[in-house]
Amino acid sequence: MELLRNGASGGHVKCWEHFAEAAARHTGPGAGIDLTVYVLGEREGVEPLSPRVRFVSLRPVLSTAALMPAVGGVDIVDLAPFHPGLSRLLPRHDVWHLTHTFAFASTAALLVRRADRGRTPARPGVVGSLHTDVPALASVYLKQMLGRTPALAWMDGRFPGGGAPEAVAWLARRRRDRLIRMCDRVLVASPNDRAEITALTDPDRVSQLRRGIDRERFRPDPWARGALARAHGVPVDRPLILFVGRVDASKRALLLAEAVDRMRRQGHAVHLLMVGTGADRGRVAELLGPDVTLLGPQPQEWLARVYAGCDVFAFPSRTETVGNVVAEAMACRLPVVLPAGARTTQWLAGPGRDGLVVRHDDAEGWAQVLTELVTRPELRGVVGERAVATARHRHPTWTQVFADDLLPVWHEAAAIRPATRRM
Repeated sequence: MELLRNGASGGHVKCWEHFAEAAARHTGPGAGIDLTVYVLGEREGVEPLSPRVRFVSLRPVLSTAALMPAVGGVDIVDLAPFHPGLSRLLPRHDVWHLTHTFAFASTAALLVRRADRGRTPARPGVVGSLHTDVPALASVYLKQMLGRTPALAWMDGRFPGGGAPEAVAWLARRRRDRLIRMCDRVLVASPNDRAEITALTDPDRVSQLRRGIDRERFRPDPWARGALARAHGVPVDRPLILFVGRVDASKRALLLAEAVDRMRRQGHAVHLLMVGTGADRGRVAELLGPDVTLLGPQPQEWLARVYAGCDVFAFPSRTETVGNVVAEAMACRLPVVLPAGARTTQWLAGPGRDGLVVRHDDAEGWAQVLTELVTRPELRGVVGERAVATARHRHPTWTQVFADDLLPVWHEAAAIRPATRRM
């Protein structure tokens, strides 16, 4: 997983932290595993979770840290085509699971090609999973960089079939597709992604890797609102609308702020709470002034109380493959508001009942749906109760996902003989 792992890490990293914790606790039937999760770190080191589960941090070869101020991003990755340190460590493992498309994945792909040509003694089982819509994010970040750097404006329009952002998205998708074809098994984030991926590889090799929920941590808390007000000074006399994620164009955070601004100008007392950091924090603060609280990244323990202390969860993002934050909000009895057609709506058992969808996906459309919830506390209560019921009865735990979706795929990949693998 070629992402920097630290306290501000996003949902992709947190997902694998949950899987690693589930692996450390696993006592189910069948053969066990020894799991090493490779991540980027500011320094190299090993963090053991159990005698057979650990995180290993490797320093990036070509870090994107210097680019982050220009593109407004927060996820640091490694753009190097080859990571020498990882290449020396990978051969000790029987199955390689790729979760991204950057340096770690390209290093693994090179070693697999060498094995297929007989230049190394054995080829591992290779699994790939889709966690992030990298093509969409690459396009968004390049648009932000071009907007912030007028000297680079010449790049836009110099590519056939569209501008530079579209060309970057095409290249990122092409790279992703090459890696998918190399994998013995591919795990998609939702049933809707299956059709696209089965066009690239055998349908029998594709299955779903769901996301889980920590029900003990994320749950309703009647004392959370008071704690939130005391810790951050948020108002207690008006509804709180919550957003959790990168505060930038990839999550469409400014669209939500514009919707809240429309609500204010229509006379509705409302306050927006944003958890996360990103390029649009300043614009959101300038637009909403005292009617927004920007918390920055929060640890999971406190984040659960933030959810439970708010009234509505609004998440306009269309770049999510799953959106763990939606499940966390629902588990805390929050009515969630999502864009119609977004992949995040897979968390809803009945759109319109346990969560609302915005069909007119602009600032006015979001303002209308949010106003309905803000002005009708009885509706908030009904939708929130349905949301928490869906979370309790339909959303799996991380332990269930690990045992049912992930572990069998690893065992299957380990058992596949090289002669049966197809590139």
